[in-house]
Amino acid sequence: MSALAKLKQLGITLPPVAVPAAAYVPFVQTGNLVFISGNIARKNGQAWVGQLGLTMTTEEGKEAARSVAIALMGTLQAACEAAGKTLDDVKRIVKVMSLVNSTPTFTEQHLVTNGCSELLGEVFGSAHARSAFGVAQLPMGACVEIELIAELG
Repeated sequence: MSALAKLKQLGITLPPVAVPAAAYVPFVQTGNLVFISGNIARKNGQAWVGQLGLTMTTEEGKEAARSVAIALMGTLQAACEAAGKTLDDVKRIVKVMSLVNSTPTFTEQHLVTNGCSELLGEVFGSAHARSAFGVAQLPMGACVEIELIAELG
């Protein structure tokens, strides 16, 4: 099943590209690779604020990471369009890097990040390389920030 058909089947409508909050661009393409800048988790249009291990559970963090995956795919869709392509032209998600706002004793960043990885795998049908880090804080107090690299066909 194509990525676009899978999104439709899942009832997911991709959001427009978020306006950068600092001195960066939402994506850069070099060759067949597209680098998507970090997107923070959002809830009700605002930064999804929280710290894993203090104010949020692993399951809540996983839900937040899934919301980031949807935002990342919205940006990836814009990158594809800029290249004259669609999400169906994404050959694979190459790498995901996840930053999880967490306490020093929280050790389930990998499980939080699964919220993003599982949805990307469902839509694009392949596994990807990944890193998941616990950090002391993220912009606007967001609970999760994730960036990705994709290869276009």
